Amino acid sequence: MMNAKPFCIGLNCALGANLMKPFLQRLSKIATTNVHAYPNAGLPNAMGGYDETPEMFAEAIKGFADDGLLNMVGGCCGTNPEYIRQVKKAMEGYPPRAIPENTHLTMVSGLTEFIFRSNIPFVNVGERCNISGSIQFKKLIQKGDYETAL
Repeated sequence: MMNAKPFCIGLNCALGANLMKPFLQRLSKIATTNVHAYPNAGLPNAMGGYDETPEMFAEAIKGFADDGLLNMVGGCCGTNPEYIRQVKKAMEGYPPRAIPENTHLTMVSGLTEFIFRSNIPFVNVGERCNISGSIQFKKLIQKGDYETAL
């Protein structure tokens, strides 16, 4: 997403703050822009509600600030103005996350980030370049026609 030069990038919804934290840690480490988090008030319970109290939610968010992961924060599913008041109170005195320098290295991501560093001599990117991703590619490999496959 960095090629779009976003003002901010982050995570929202889907998980409560505690389950979101490992993903936010990775994002915060590599994002050369502001990072935000808008977690749910925990995971939905069997009735579709959320069991975290505003105080529990704010305490989990405080852990983000303790680790210097955030520039902006809010709430998603299960939160309301009281949750945001508690978060505001918990954030008092914390500086915003320091934005890392841009390394100008090409980076891509799927489930994890991959950075093209100088110690990586070759990278094959593409689902079409394997025998289960392309029937034509599979036939060329089976025939031993590697030049055409390339």
